[in-house]
Amino acid sequence: MKLIFEKSIPGRGQQIFPACDVPEVLPKVELRKSVAHLPEISENEMGRHYTALAKRAHGVNDGFYPLGSCTMKHNPRINEKMASLPGFTKLHPLQPACSVKGANELITGLEKALCEITGMDGVTFQPAAGAHGEFTGLLFIKSYHESRGDHERNEIIVPDSAHGTNPASATMAGYKTVEIKSNDKGMVDIESLKAHLGPKTAGLMLTNPNTVGLFDENIMEITKLVHEAGGLCYYDGANLNAVMGVVRPADIGFDVIHMNLHKTFSTPHGGGGPGSGPCGYKAFLAPFAPGLVSRDGGEYTRAEKSFGNMTGFYGNFLVMVKAYTYILTLGKEGIPAAAKNAVLNANYMQEKLKDLYPVAYDTTCMHEFVLCLEEIHKNDKVSALDVAKALLDYGIHPPTMYFPLIVHEALMIEPTETETKETLDEAITAFREIYEQIKNAPEAVCACPQTTPVLRLDEVKAAREPVLKYQF
Repeated sequence: MKLIFEKSIPGRGQQIFPACDVPEVLPKVELRKSVAHLPEISENEMGRHYTALAKRAHGVNDGFYPLGSCTMKHNPRINEKMASLPGFTKLHPLQPACSVKGANELITGLEKALCEITGMDGVTFQPAAGAHGEFTGLLFIKSYHESRGDHERNEIIVPDSAHGTNPASATMAGYKTVEIKSNDKGMVDIESLKAHLGPKTAGLMLTNPNTVGLFDENIMEITKLVHEAGGLCYYDGANLNAVMGVVRPADIGFDVIHMNLHKTFSTPHGGGGPGSGPCGYKAFLAPFAPGLVSRDGGEYTRAEKSFGNMTGFYGNFLVMVKAYTYILTLGKEGIPAAAKNAVLNANYMQEKLKDLYPVAYDTTCMHEFVLCLEEIHKNDKVSALDVAKALLDYGIHPPTMYFPLIVHEALMIEPTETETKETLDEAITAFREIYEQIKNAPEAVCACPQTTPVLRLDEVKAAREPVLKYQF
C-alpha cells in the first residue's frame, strides 16, 4: 500500500475549507523557512486512501479484542451522541460560571456517582489519563506527608506484578520504589510486605484485582499494615471494571484512587481517546486537591493547600459526558451486573482452555486470566508470541503478551462483559485449533500470520530503528 505522499501529484488538490468570511486580524508573519511538504491529492483519492487504512486497522468494532488489563470493551453509541450535543461541544472553559451551569451540574453528578462507586469523598477530573491519575494520587500522598512535616517518608511499595507505570509514577513524584514479591498464589506476600514497611514508607500502590486477575484474599490485612506503618494506600483503578458496584476500594482501606474513564466507564480507549484518569480521595486529603475543585455558590475555587494544576481547566470534559451517560444508562443495578458479567466471561474462557493451556494461577479469576506457555515453549518450540500471531489469522486481536513479568511466556486475556457467549466460543475454538497445530505442525504456527496485509515483522529492528517520518 502506497503512502499518501507517494500518491501526491504536483498541482493536484481540493477545496476543503470555505473562504474566510471574517476580517483577518493576525499579522502575516512568515514563520517557515521552507514550504510545508503536504501531499497534493484529490478529495476522492484521499477518501479512498484513509478508507483503505481503516480497513487494515483492528478495533472493537472489527472483532474480538481480549487485550488483558486494558478493558477494550464496546463503547455504547449513546455515549458519543450525548458528547456531540452542541450544548457540550461549543462550550469554552473561560465562559462565566453562570453560563455553564449544565456542564457544572454534569461534573458534580459524575463526581457523586464515582464517589458512590468507589467510596471516596471527592474526585478531581484534572488527570488526562491513567498514569497521569497515578501521578496525581502520589502527589496527594506526598502533600499529606509534607504537611505533617514527615519528610523522611520517601518510599513507595509496589508489588512485582504491578503495571510498569506504577514505579514510573512513583519515581516522577520523587519517591524510591520498593518492590515486594508475590506469593505462590499470585498475591502480595505478607511477610515480604512486613519486611519492607517502616518509617520511610510513604504508601503502597496496589491494583486489586491484580494484574494476574486475582482479588487479593489478604487485602484488609495489607491496607491495615500500611496504615499502622504510617503510610497511605493508593488504589490503581486499572482493574476496577471487575468490582465496580460490588466492592468499594475505600471500604477495603484505600485512601486515594485513580479511575480510567476510558476503560471502566466505556469511553474510547487508545487511538479513539482522549483518555481521562480522575483521581478520587478521602476527605482528609481534600485540602491538597489540584485545580479548581471546591464549589461555593456555583463558583470554582482552589483547595486550601492545593499542589497546583495537573492540566488546564477541568480535564477532558467530553469524556466525562460519555462516562456519565454510561453510568446513568446502566444505573445502580447495571453497574454491578456489568462487573459480574466480566468475571463470568473470564472464568468461562479460562475453564474452556485450561485443559490445553496451563493457567498461571489455577483458581477462580476475576475479569481476566493469564495463560503460562512456558512448558509449551520448552517442549514444542512455540512461544506466546507465536500463538498471538496465529490468532491474527482468525480475525482475533492478540491478548497481552509477556505481562505480567512474574509469569513466563504469558498471555493475559480479558474478554470483558460486552462479548457474547457465541464470540467467546469462537475464540475458544481458535485457541484449541491453534493448540492442535502446535502439537501436529508447530512450524506452521511459528510462520503465522499468513492472511494479514503485513506478515511477520523484524520487531527488534522496528523498535531500535523506527522510521517515523517520510523521507522526501
